[in-house]
Amino acid sequence: MPTTKASVFDHAVQAANEWVRDVASEFDTDDRKFAYRVLRAWLHTLRDRLTVEASAHFAAQLPELLRGIYYEGWDPSSVPQRYDASAYESRFARDANISLQDVHRAAPAVTAVAQRHLSPGQVSKALDRLPDGIRALLRPQV
Repeated sequence: MPTTKASVFDHAVQAANEWVRDVASEFDTDDRKFAYRVLRAWLHTLRDRLTVEASAHFAAQLPELLRGIYYEGWDPSSVPQRYDASAYESRFARDANISLQDVHRAAPAVTAVAQRHLSPGQVSKALDRLPDGIRALLRPQV
């Protein structure tokens, strides 16, 4: 029986850990569970607001384990969900288990991490498909 090289799995875990670590760093915390929740909420709220085609194109750029998290629980027959900025904030806060006020810091922080890890313009392409209000919530302040 052929064996799978552990290095393939090690690389996938390492890439996911780098994202989680970088999200935690954005908040100056060592709380990896918090960082994971915020990253997962960001991925799911973005995914559900995009069309199936745009969502799949964005997911293709993600590291393997994050791609699995991205698609976890996804129902492509129900997207794009037409929620506005207020509904986005509520869902993000609920999914990340943070206060509504913290969404304004958390969402752009994860966007900044994604921009550092993905190819240039990839995040912008996805964000450009969102309504102005949601896009404004996600864009890092420069």
